[in-house]
Amino acid sequence: MSPAAGAPTLRGAAVGRSIGIGLMYGLFRPRVLGAWRVPASGPVILAVNHSHNVDGPMLMGTAPRPVHFLIKKEAFVGPLDPFLRGIGQLKVDRTTADRTAITHALGVLGEGGVLGIFPEGTRGEGDFASLRAGLAYFAVRGGAPIVPVAVLGSTERRGRLISALPPLRSRVDVVFGEAFEAGDGSGRRTRKALDEATVRIQGRLTGHLEQARRLTGRTG
Repeated sequence: MSPAAGAPTLRGAAVGRSIGIGLMYGLFRPRVLGAWRVPASGPVILAVNHSHNVDGPMLMGTAPRPVHFLIKKEAFVGPLDPFLRGIGQLKVDRTTADRTAITHALGVLGEGGVLGIFPEGTRGEGDFASLRAGLAYFAVRGGAPIVPVAVLGSTERRGRLISALPPLRSRVDVVFGEAFEAGDGSGRRTRKALDEATVRIQGRLTGHLEQARRLTGRTG
């Protein structure tokens, strides 16, 4: 089935992954743990903590499969707009129920692809303390397992040459957790069911982050 007009493509995401690999391994020293936990095929959602702008590109370059990220529309400015679209990323308006973004995201899952989500909605402490219901909706509606991902070390120090980035050649840890189902098995998509799923998801993501910090000796 051919993608709808404007929909992200797997080919584009594969190009984005190649770029991410080159940039992230060229600039930093990623240490990737548990990548084998990402299902080799079929729809999956990568739920990533978000404390630095480099977290998305870092995951794109270290995940074992091409990733389509839901990215705030404010990032799609100037030449970045066609570039981000070209590498399979999805523009989302966070101020409303963006039906186009929802349709494209469900399309990615329907095609058996990988959807990347920052469930906190925006860059913050990166501790999964405040989750939005969108993650539960996509997981339940798209029938996709969630793999929690912790990106650690991106905010510990600022680079001397480019203060907005971690120091060049510094180590950033990317820890993939066990895949899990968000729903309760009933198939319900009511507001109550999604709220309950969000609580379950938050527990799993927070638990993974704590485990990842112990494993790596990182605090952020």
